[in-house]
Amino acid sequence: MILRTLLFSVFFALAANLADAPSALASSATEAALAADPVAEKRLQALSEELRCLVCQNQTIADSNAELAQDLRHEVRTMIKDGKTDKEIVDFMVTRYGDFVLYRPPVKGITLLLWGGPIALMLLGFFVLQRYLRQRAKRVLDAEQPLSADEASRAEALFKEISQK
Repeated sequence: MILRTLLFSVFFALAANLADAPSALASSATEAALAADPVAEKRLQALSEELRCLVCQNQTIADSNAELAQDLRHEVRTMIKDGKTDKEIVDFMVTRYGDFVLYRPPVKGITLLLWGGPIALMLLGFFVLQRYLRQRAKRVLDAEQPLSADEASRAEALFKEISQK
């Protein structure tokens, strides 16, 4: 019974691999055809530099070796082969994955925080630092006022007491 189950599993695994073989061969043929065309390959490289890998930390799909990046490169290759323009390819990716897929997202209402956030935080930091330094300077000046007559006589008494010991 175990042997029959094992043989059955092996048979289905082989059948699944054979079913994928034509698409793998077609994919390889598409990639080879595009690699033979230097203009299409340059377009692929340029588009890959502008699209962000969605699973990597700050990498383009050209730089990434993640499976998703490979799939996205394959998708771009297919679209180039189908005659799509660069704008159509980028628009398709943005429609599918959002502005995050763009390595340089456009400045618009929803991405304004991404562009203006660092500047706003820096200005806030300068404001807080300036306020802190002014308050600190005021406290230092307040502490440097001359001693009152009572405080001066008390300090003199402490000095005499220390010098006698």
